[in-house]
Amino acid sequence: MRKFLMTTAVAALTVAGLGAAHAADVKEVQMLHWWTSGGEAAALNVLKQDLAKEGYAWKDVPVAGGGGDAAMTALKAMVAAGTYPTASQMLGYTVLDYAQAGVMGDLTETAKKGGWDKSVPAALQKFAVYDGKWVAAPVNVHSVNWLWINKAVMDKIGGTQPKTFDDLIALLDKAKAAGVIPLALGGQNWQEATMFDSIVLSTGGPDFYKKAFNDLDEASLKSDTMKKSFDNLAKIVKYVDPNFSGRDWNLATAMVIKGDALVQVMGDWAKGEFVAAKKTPDVDYLCYRFPGTEGSVIYNSDMFGMFNVPDDRKAAQVALATATLSKSFQSAFNVVKGSVPARTDVPDTDFDACGKKGIADLKAANDGGTLFGSLAQGYGAPPAIANAYKDVVSKFVHGQIKTSDEAVEQLVQAIDDAR
Repeated sequence: MRKFLMTTAVAALTVAGLGAAHAADVKEVQMLHWWTSGGEAAALNVLKQDLAKEGYAWKDVPVAGGGGDAAMTALKAMVAAGTYPTASQMLGYTVLDYAQAGVMGDLTETAKKGGWDKSVPAALQKFAVYDGKWVAAPVNVHSVNWLWINKAVMDKIGGTQPKTFDDLIALLDKAKAAGVIPLALGGQNWQEATMFDSIVLSTGGPDFYKKAFNDLDEASLKSDTMKKSFDNLAKIVKYVDPNFSGRDWNLATAMVIKGDALVQVMGDWAKGEFVAAKKTPDVDYLCYRFPGTEGSVIYNSDMFGMFNVPDDRKAAQVALATATLSKSFQSAFNVVKGSVPARTDVPDTDFDACGKKGIADLKAANDGGTLFGSLAQGYGAPPAIANAYKDVVSKFVHGQIKTSDEAVEQLVQAIDDAR
């Protein structure tokens, strides 16, 4: 209840802040987002600076926490009050929910001028286009099936790149024996479920992941392979430190950056923290695909959902959308953010080794049919189902669900209830 009241208070304050901005100059962009870590804030500054050059002020509406859950609660309150921001950071199925509700704007003319149809991958257009109209501007493509490793610690323990899940467990054992925290994890449901996405892909392979977490095939969800995936999750969470519960993701990344921990399993927004800390791939840190998932990419994409704002604010919205999908911004932003461009025609020239790998992996997965939406990150299924999934995974991690048999049973039930 306390959390609910706090969230409601945040929403109310946010609505009040946006309402006050209505009287401001139309040359202003109001942006709701949850980018509050160092790397994320640095990336967002690239967009602020681009818009400032065109004479647009920036009205920042940050709502931290929950991998975007708190921000979406605030957004729901704003929309209910009829007080729309120029745009809001959103994840796939949430864009479609608001589009179905009839509150989104129409960016189709802007998209035509920018050649979005030809340059934005079909997997993203599925969420950015509704009923033939562009309603959101994709900012990037993140992938979640990554390991981020401190190279000095890796060298110290004589570790090598793990190729299988068992290799990863052996590597974590080496770190533990050396007195280093093996696995940096924040005990929040979205972080735990993001890691589990990778474990399921590793355990069952690409076809299984798609059937279970994109098609929501019941036979796959209740299968022995899913039970084995939960068993593997139980194995890996034994390597976290006792203080992991509730930790923010970027604090877990900082543990790896400082050398207090060996590895974090996290999406490539973690790389933005390494960039912000002035660290270099293959010198200070290593980026590997989660073992057993090479050749596949589990993705999400930050999108700027554009609302049906009054006419006097539409020029600012067009300026935001145009800047977001410009090739120069797509390169400059994603270099800092850790993600890869949402356009396929952006050169990888300015990207570091991990960024170049990310761009190549995305292309190969897109071409090969192994690009899959992340269930934990809003691209596998609608929000109600994703939330049910995160809840079951978190209960298992924190010992409220004791066995993999029980976990599978509860997962199937929770998804059925949320359908």
